[in-house]
Amino acid sequence: MGARACPRPMGRKRGPESERRRPWLVRDMSASQALGAASDLGQGGCRRAWVELLAGRVKRQKLGPEGEQKVRESAVRLLRSHLNLGDLVLEVEGPPGKQLCLSRLIDYDGPGAHIDLSSSLIGSALRDQAAQLGVPAAVLCSQVVASGLVRVCEADAVPPPKVLLTPDQRKKLSSLFEIAQNLLAQSMFSRLSFCQELWKVQNSLLLEAVWRLHVQSIVSLQELLESHADSQAVVAWLSRDLRLLCEQTEAPCKHADVARAMLADFVQMLVSRGFQKNADVRGTVDPEWMSQVAVAVLERMLASALEALAAGIQEGSAAHKAVSCWFGVFSGHMYGSIISTESPKRFFCHTLTQILTHKPVLKVSDAVQMQREWSFARTPPLLSGLYRRLFVILSPEELVGHLQEVLETQEVNWQHVLSCVSTLVICLPDAQQLVNVRIEALPAYPAGALWTALCCRPARVPAARLRVGRHPGPEDWVSRLLTHAFESCDLDSMVLAFLVARQAALEGPAAFPSYAAWFQAAFGSARGFHGSSKKALVFLFKFLSDLVPFEAPRYLQVHILHPPLVPSKYRTLLTDYVALARTRLADLKVSVENMGLYEDLSSAGDVTEPRCQAAQDVEKAIMVFEHTGKIPAAVLEASIFRRSYYLSHFLPALLTPRVVSTRRRERGAGSAERGVPVGVSPKSCLSSQLPRVPDSRAALIESLRRADKIPPSLYSTYRQACSTVGEKKPEDAASQREVEPSCKEEPLGLLTTALRELRASVTDPTQRDALLAQMAVISEQLRSALGLGEDDSDFEGAPVQLSVRAPKLQPWEQRVVDLLLTSFCQNLMAASSVAPPDRQGPWAAHFVRTLCRRRLLPALLSRLCQLLHHQGPSLSASHVVGLAALAVHLGESRSALPEVHVGPPTPARGLPVPELFDILLPCRTQESSALCLKFCTAAISYSLCKFSPQSRDISYSCLSPGLIKKFQFMVFRWFSEARDPPSWEDPASSPWRPLCLPSVDWQRAALCLWKQRTLRELLKQEGLHLTYRDWLQLELEIQPEVDSLSDTERQDFHQWAIHQHFLPAPSATGGCDGDLEVACATLVDVLMDFCQSSRSYDHSENSDLVLGGCTGNRDIFSRLQEMAADLEQGPAPLGHAAPRGHFLFGVFCRRLQALARGWDVASRLQRQQELLMCKRILLGLPPSVLVGSPRLEQLAAPDCDDFFHLVNSELRNFSHDGALTHDITAHFFRVISFPSAPPASLLTQTPGLGPCVRGSSRGPGPRANPACGRVSPQGLLNACSRSRDPSLAADLTLTACQTQCPLLLTSALLWWPHLEPELHRRWRRCSQSPLPAELRRLQEARHFARSVLSPLAAPPTPGPAWLCAAALHFVIRRAGKESIRWELGQLDGQGEELLVFLFFFSLMGLLSSHLTPQAAGSLKPLDVCAEVLGCLQRKRVSWLPLFQLTETDAGLGRTLLRLAPDHQVRLLPLAFYSLLSYFDEDALLQEDAFLHVAVNMYLKLVGLFVAGETGAVWTLAHGGDLQAQGDPVSLITNARLFLLQSIPRCPKRSFSDVAELLGASADCDPEVRAALLSRQQAVLDPDLYQAPRLF
Repeated sequence: MGARACPRPMGRKRGPESERRRPWLVRDMSASQALGAASDLGQGGCRRAWVELLAGRVKRQKLGPEGEQKVRESAVRLLRSHLNLGDLVLEVEGPPGKQLCLSRLIDYDGPGAHIDLSSSLIGSALRDQAAQLGVPAAVLCSQVVASGLVRVCEADAVPPPKVLLTPDQRKKLSSLFEIAQNLLAQSMFSRLSFCQELWKVQNSLLLEAVWRLHVQSIVSLQELLESHADSQAVVAWLSRDLRLLCEQTEAPCKHADVARAMLADFVQMLVSRGFQKNADVRGTVDPEWMSQVAVAVLERMLASALEALAAGIQEGSAAHKAVSCWFGVFSGHMYGSIISTESPKRFFCHTLTQILTHKPVLKVSDAVQMQREWSFARTPPLLSGLYRRLFVILSPEELVGHLQEVLETQEVNWQHVLSCVSTLVICLPDAQQLVNVRIEALPAYPAGALWTALCCRPARVPAARLRVGRHPGPEDWVSRLLTHAFESCDLDSMVLAFLVARQAALEGPAAFPSYAAWFQAAFGSARGFHGSSKKALVFLFKFLSDLVPFEAPRYLQVHILHPPLVPSKYRTLLTDYVALARTRLADLKVSVENMGLYEDLSSAGDVTEPRCQAAQDVEKAIMVFEHTGKIPAAVLEASIFRRSYYLSHFLPALLTPRVVSTRRRERGAGSAERGVPVGVSPKSCLSSQLPRVPDSRAALIESLRRADKIPPSLYSTYRQACSTVGEKKPEDAASQREVEPSCKEEPLGLLTTALRELRASVTDPTQRDALLAQMAVISEQLRSALGLGEDDSDFEGAPVQLSVRAPKLQPWEQRVVDLLLTSFCQNLMAASSVAPPDRQGPWAAHFVRTLCRRRLLPALLSRLCQLLHHQGPSLSASHVVGLAALAVHLGESRSALPEVHVGPPTPARGLPVPELFDILLPCRTQESSALCLKFCTAAISYSLCKFSPQSRDISYSCLSPGLIKKFQFMVFRWFSEARDPPSWEDPASSPWRPLCLPSVDWQRAALCLWKQRTLRELLKQEGLHLTYRDWLQLELEIQPEVDSLSDTERQDFHQWAIHQHFLPAPSATGGCDGDLEVACATLVDVLMDFCQSSRSYDHSENSDLVLGGCTGNRDIFSRLQEMAADLEQGPAPLGHAAPRGHFLFGVFCRRLQALARGWDVASRLQRQQELLMCKRILLGLPPSVLVGSPRLEQLAAPDCDDFFHLVNSELRNFSHDGALTHDITAHFFRVISFPSAPPASLLTQTPGLGPCVRGSSRGPGPRANPACGRVSPQGLLNACSRSRDPSLAADLTLTACQTQCPLLLTSALLWWPHLEPELHRRWRRCSQSPLPAELRRLQEARHFARSVLSPLAAPPTPGPAWLCAAALHFVIRRAGKESIRWELGQLDGQGEELLVFLFFFSLMGLLSSHLTPQAAGSLKPLDVCAEVLGCLQRKRVSWLPLFQLTETDAGLGRTLLRLAPDHQVRLLPLAFYSLLSYFDEDALLQEDAFLHVAVNMYLKLVGLFVAGETGAVWTLAHGGDLQAQGDPVSLITNARLFLLQSIPRCPKRSFSDVAELLGASADCDPEVRAALLSRQQAVLDPDLYQAPRLF
C-alpha cells in the first residue's frame, strides 16, 4: 500500500538507530513536512505499487506453518522499515479482482474484519512511527490525518474558489474519516492538534470537508473555529466560503441538497453560539470570543447582501442567487433543531436592527422627499421577503416595540425603516392599526428648531422621554409619538410620526386610510393633539412650515384644504402657513385654484392636469346632481372661491357641444351620452346628442344658468356650437382627435401579467407566502392603470352614488373592472379545483381589499349592477359563483367600506355594500328568480365552507340577511320536497362541491345546501330566518304573468305557506302563533308598504329596471279576502265580553301615528298617500269592517267607533267641501253584494281610483267590479238587520253620527242621488217597514234643499240646522246659478242658525276653491260667500263666532270643526279678509267681539304669509296668476290698513280682552301693536286725552 518499490537514495536504512542520530528531524519537521517528504513523487520512476510487487507471487506454493510464520515476520519487518504513512491512510479499496488491498492480505479472520484489522495495522504503524520520532502518537495521528485531508482537497483539478467536493473526493474522505474515527476510539487523535494543522493550510481547505468533519463527529465546527487565534481571519475565511456556498447552492448541480444542508448546519451553529443566552463554558476559549465571531460572520453576510441589493444586482446573476440563498436562511424551519426559540428570536431582532441601521447616510429631508419611492411595491422583492421572514417569529407588538427602540437609540437608514413599515402594514393585518390616532387633549410646550434636524442625520429619541412601555401596542405607536412630541416639543418624535403615517398611507385602502384622513383625525378637531394651548399650535405650524421646502405638492394641498382646527384668535398662525404653502405651490407651478372639485388629495404622486381632472369633476357633479336634484355644493363653492378653475376648466368641460337631436331616441337608450371635452375622450363629440327630454347633464347646465353661474356669452356660444357641431365632417373631428393628446394611456399589459402571476400563486400551495407581495404589485399596477392616488382610500364623508336604473361607468374603467372580475372568477375556480375554500388561504380577501378604493369601488359596484341586475341571465355558472364569492368578501370588509346611496327609483338612504345585492337580485320573474337562487346558493355555500365553525360570526356578518331569506324563499317556492322536514338520516355532501363541477346542477346544489346542518345553525341566528312578513314582501314582488309557477301551483304554495307553515309557527320564529287575525294584520301592513313603495318609485322610463316598477302579485290580496271572510264566519265571542275593535283599524292607526305631522307639502302628501292605501284596502274588504254587527239578542247599534275615529282624525283632513269621496261613503251605506274575484285593481290601478270603484273619487262610478273577491254582503242596513229592531239600530247609528262623525252625514247628502235608490232597494229586502227615521231625515233635508231653489215656498227645516245647511250648500253648488239672492230670501222664516251654518259651508267652499280650483262652479265661491254674508248683515245676525270656533266648544262648535279639514280651518283668516270689501263696518264696530276677531285673524294671516302658505294657496288656485283675486301681499296690506283705521273707532268694551293680542302682535306688526296700545291707554286713562281746565 504505502511501501517503497526501490531502495531510498544513498542506500541508508531508516531504523531507530539512524533516527536517533537525527534529533533535529523529530524536533523541527512538522507533520505536514514529514508527510510531504514521504509522499514526494519526484522519484516516480522508481516507485511501484504494493499490488504490483505482489502480483508475481500470487501463485507460489503454500508453505508450512513454520514457513508462513517466518514469511509473516519478514513482511512485517519490511513494512516497518519502508512504511509511508501518508499513503497508508489514503489506501482505498478498489473493485474486486482489479486491486489487491493490504486489508485483504491481512484479513485472516474472515469477512467483515478487514476494516478493524487495517485500522489496527495503521494504528500500530502510527504508534511505532511516533515512538521512533519521539512524539505523542495522538499528535502524529492528527498530523497524518490532516495531511491526508489536505491532499484530498487539493486533488481536484477544478481551480478555486470552490467549497464543494467531487464524488471521488467524498469517497476518499469517507475512508479517511473511518480511520480518524477509529483513531479517536483508540484515543490516538488530538482534535486541537488536528485543527491547528488545518488552519496552517486554511486556503486549501474546502468548506464541505470541514462540514463533514462536523457531521462525522470528528471535529465540530465550534472546535475548529475556536482553535484559531485570529478572529478576524476566521471571520473573513468563513464569510468568504459561506458566500461561495450560497452561490453554489442556487446554481443547478447534482449536490444542491448537500449545499443546503451545509448552510443550515453552519447557520444553526452560528446562531446558537452567537445568540445563546447562557454561554457554554465547556469550550477551550472564552465563550464571548466565539459569540463575537459568530455574530461577526452573520453580520458580514447580511451586510454584503444589503450592499449587493443597494448596488442593483440583476435577477439571475450569481450575486442575486447568493443574496436570495442567504435570505432563505431566515425561514423558521431552519431552526427546528435548536431546542430554545430564544436564540432565533434574538438573531432575528439583531438582523432587523442591522437592516434598519445599515449605512445611515440619508437625512430626514431626504426621507420626506423620497419616501414615495420606498413603498412596498417598489421595495426589492428580496428585501421585502426578508422582512416577511423576520416578521414570522416576532409578534406585531414585538416588532413595533423593537422598531421604536432602534429609532430611539441609533441612527437609521430611512429607506430601510420606511420600507419595513410598509411591509409591516401590508403583511401583518394585526399591525394595521399602527397609525390610528387616539385624540387626547394634551399640554404643549415651546417649539424647537426643526431645520437642523431636517438637514442632518436623524437624532436619537431617548427611550425615557417617550414614557411608554418597551413594547407599545401597534395601535397607539403614532399616537404616543405625537403625544410625546407635543408634550416635550420634540421634533424627532414629530418627524417620525409623520413619516410613519405617510408611509403607511402609501399602501392603499387595504392597509390604512389616506394621509388626508389621518391628518384630519389627528388635527381636524378640538380634541386634536394640538388643541391644548397656543404653544402647541405654534409648535405644529412651525413644524409644518419647516417641512414646506421638502414637501410634495399633494401634502401641501392636504394641509391647505383640510387645515388643522385653529381657534379664531390664533387664525394668523394658519393664514401665515397657508400663505407659505401657496407660495411653495406656486414655485412648483401647482395652483390650488386650479385643483379639481373632487380631486384626490390622498395621493402623494404627481398632480393631475386640470383638463383631465375637469372631465372627472363633471362626471362626479352630474352623478351628485342626479341623486340630489340640486347643484352640488362643490360646484357652487368653486364658482365663488375658485373661479379660475371653474371658468377655465370646469365649465368648458361641462359645456361640450353636443349634436341637437332631430329624431326620437330609440327605446331603452336611457339618457343621452354625455359630452366629453375635446382631447379628453377618445370618442368624437359627434357621438353625443342633446336628448329631446333633458338628461342629467342638460338639467345641471340649465340649473347653473338659472343660478347665474354660467356667463351668458359662454352659454350662448355653447348653444350655437350644439347647433353647428353636427355640420362638421366626421373626418375633421377624427383628425382633430388624433392630434390632441390623451390624458390616459392603456397600461393593461402589466396589470394582466400581474394577475396571471397571481393565479400561479393561488393554485400552488408552496407559493402562498408570496401572495401578499403579489397583491401589492397588482395594487401598484392598478393605480397606474386607473390613475389612482397612492392611497386612494378616503371614504369618510364620501358615500358611493349608484344608479340601479342606469349604472354608468367609463369604457376605460369597465375594461379594468372586467379584467379584475374575470381574474377573480378564474382564480376562484382554479383554486377550488385544488382545495376547498377554507384551505385556499387569504388571497380572495386581499384581492377584494385591493378593489376597495375610493375611485375604483363605484366603478366596481356599477359593473356589478350591470352584470347582476341587467345581464344576469347571460352569466355563466363560473361567473355566478365568482361574483357570489366576491360579494362574501365585500361583506367581510363592510366596516371599511362606505355606504351606497342607490339612486332612484330605490330608497335614497345609505345601504351597506352587502345589502346592495338584495336590490340587484330581485325575484320578480322566472329568470330573475333563477339567478337569485343561483347567486344565493353560491354565496351561502362559499361562506359556510370558507369560515370555520369557530369563526362563524364572521360568516354571519359577511352575508346579507336579505340573501339568506331569499334563498329560503326560493327553495320553498321551487322545490316542494323542501317544504317537508329535512331528512337528517341522509348525510348531505359538501355544498361547495357541486358548484365546482364543469356543469353545475343548481337544483342539486341548492338542495344539498338546504340539508346542511350548518345552514340550520345559521338560520337560528336572529334576523336570518324567513319570517311571515319576509315571505309576504318577497311574494308580493312576483309578477304572475312571468312566474315560474302556474296559477294552480302558486295558489297551492300560498295555502301551504300561510296555513301550514307560518300561521301555526310561533311568533319567536316569525310565525303567527295560530292567530288568523295576526296573519291578516301582518298581510295588510306589508301590502301597504309594498304598494306605497311601488307607487313612490314607479316613475322611470323603463319600469323593468325598477324595484318598485312591478305591478305586484294580485293573488296575495285574494288571500287577505279569504282570511278576512274566515274571520267573519268565525265563532262569536263568548259571554258578554265587550267586542274588540277591528284589527284593520289598529294597523291603520299605528301606521298613521308613525308618520310625521306637519303642514308642509311633503308631510301632507305622504299622509294622503297612506290614507289612500287605507281606503283601498277597506273598499276591498267586507263592509262589516266599517260597521260591526250587533248581537241578535241585543238592542244595540253596530260598533262604528273605530271607523268614526279614522274619519275624524284622518279622512276629514283630505275631504273636499265638507264631504268624503263617494266610494268610502257608499261603502258605509252599501247594501249591494260583491262578486267573487281577486281585486287585481289594488296593485295595478292608477292613483286616485278606489280598488273596487274605477271611477272618479268624486263621482259614484260603476256599481260593481268583477275584480273584487269573496266579500260578505254587509253594509249598514245589513248590519242593522241582524238586530232584533233593525230600524232602531240604524237610527241609533246615524244619531251617533250627528255628534261623533257628522262628516258621514254631509257626505251622504252630497252623494244622495246615487245612494237613495240602493238604500230603498236593500231596506225593502230586509224589512217591510219604512226607512229608519234618520234616513228619512236625510231624505227630507235633501228635499228641503231642492225646494229652496224651486219657485214654491220652502218647507220648515226638517232636522238639525247644520244638516239642512249642508244639503242646501250642495244643491246651490250643483245648481250653478249666477246669483242666489232670491233663494236666500226663501229662508227668511227658517231661523238665523241656518244662515250662519250656510255661511260656514260657503266659507269652506271658498277655501276649497283656493286649494282645488275645480271645486268652483259657474258662480264663484267668493260671490256665494258675499251674498250669504250680505244676508246675515241685513238681518243683523252675528257671524263672527264662526271665526272663534275651538275644539273645546260644546255642541255645534265641535260639530262644525269635525266637518272641515284642519288646513282649511287654518286658512280661515284668508277667507275673513277676502270678504273685507263686503263688510258692513259700522255694524261690525258695534260688536264686542269684532276687534278681537279682526286682530286675531290679521295676526294669523301674517303668520300664514311668513310660513309661505298664502302664496302656495294662490298658486294652486289661480295657476300662478297672483292678480286673479288679489295677491297675498295686497290682501295683507288692505287688512292692515283696515285694522289701523278701525282700531280708533272701536268702542271701549272691545278692549277688555286685548292684552293677549298685544303679546301676540309684538313680533308681527309693531304699528298695529302701537295702535292697540295707544287706544288701550286712552280707554284706561281718558284724562290724558282731555283738554286741560285752565279756569
